Amino acid sequence: MIVGEQKPLEEIKELVADHERILVLGCGTCVTVCFTGGEKEVGILASSLRMATKIDGQGKVFDEQTVQRQCEWEFLDTIEEEIKEHDLILSMACGIGVQAIVERFPRARVAPAINTTFLGLPEEHGLWTERCAACGECVLHRTAGVCPIARCAKSLMNGPCGGSQDGKCEIDPEVQCAWQLIYDRLKAQGRLDQMLEIMPAKDWSTSRDGGPRRLVRQDLRID
Repeated sequence: MIVGEQKPLEEIKELVADHERILVLGCGTCVTVCFTGGEKEVGILASSLRMATKIDGQGKVFDEQTVQRQCEWEFLDTIEEEIKEHDLILSMACGIGVQAIVERFPRARVAPAINTTFLGLPEEHGLWTERCAACGECVLHRTAGVCPIARCAKSLMNGPCGGSQDGKCEIDPEVQCAWQLIYDRLKAQGRLDQMLEIMPAKDWSTSRDGGPRRLVRQDLRID
């Protein structure tokens, strides 16, 4: 899931400073699950902004709305009129949702209330940790289900480095060494010989370089 965190209130106040009628727009999927941008958080932020701007002597209007997914136009289309009626859309979705609104409604002014952080896993209540870097060249079948790109501080493809101690990463004693995890899991599966196979360096041209990536399924396209 995409994990994000809300920007500080003072920063959000600066984003809305030059606008009078603002729609605080939530997303009902990823950011709802991580308690960052769902309907409840929309209500809290909108109320906080109403109080803060009223104290500052400003008469701004903050309306509230939440759609199932901001990253899909079919859900955004259901609130087209609301978007047109406001001079700023304060999006509480990830960066994809912010961009989807602008692409669908080019005249709309949109500002992000959320900082998109990573693709993560809810380990326990109130704790999310990064698990995937969306590199576009998955090797999890070779690393016993542990991503060396996202979970190794150095993104080593053939680890470990010499800095780990007692199964912990040298950057932080609270962070598990990804390659120790890979070793332990491969050993438990009777596949330690796989550690001897050298994995080639990542071809970053297929993922992070060369502009935005695209995924095309011709069998799903409609002419």
